[in-house]
Amino acid sequence: MTSVLTRPPVDLEVIFPAFNEEHRLPSTVSTAVDHLARCPWSSAVVVVDNDSGDRTHDVLDGYGAAGVEVYAIGCSDHGKGAAVRRGMATSSARFVGFADADNATPFDTVDQVMPLLRQGHAAVIASRRADGASYEIEQSALRRCGGWMFRALARLTVPDIADTQCGFKFFDGPLVREVIDDCRIDGFAFDVEILARLARRGHRATEVPVAWSDVPGSTFSARRDGLRSMADLIRISLAR
Repeated sequence: MTSVLTRPPVDLEVIFPAFNEEHRLPSTVSTAVDHLARCPWSSAVVVVDNDSGDRTHDVLDGYGAAGVEVYAIGCSDHGKGAAVRRGMATSSARFVGFADADNATPFDTVDQVMPLLRQGHAAVIASRRADGASYEIEQSALRRCGGWMFRALARLTVPDIADTQCGFKFFDGPLVREVIDDCRIDGFAFDVEILARLARRGHRATEVPVAWSDVPGSTFSARRDGLRSMADLIRISLAR
């Protein structure tokens, strides 16, 4: 693991935003590194520690493989959106994106993503509602209800996207670095803002199906974060 802010350019950088993820992060990073080491493109893994209070930063020691560097950077601004933007803004990769630390989306989904990015797609995102997708482990009834409400509001801004909230999204690097300059949402609706600003520039996201699993330990709280996310979606729909 290397703790630096500026990093050499690669074909693909994968960002893992992390807040108190000392238990789930090691296996997720290991899975990502092992897979990327077998891929024909150059790549790196970047963990953005979002001001964690546990050993998130320390557990990354010893990770990495030939041709796949693991970097750790910090982000003192709280919120998943702030952490992801920090990783993207400091990247010089041709393609850049993020995945969740819980590994709910199988990492080998990247094998579907990269060919599409290379063909010129501006954004390629994992989807639990695209044709061929499935739920390996279903969410709780409360989370499903909250997800339905979130999707209904998200469609006000990005009506063509079936699933805005699967935590596995990748982008053309230079383009997304331009777009995030105007992004302000730090909470869990941050990726809807990115997709909305891309859409306003005429760039549509491409969805790829995944076999998704609900994983215990999410930092999202329906009570604490739900209302804020709904309010953020309204802000996004009204922004220009």
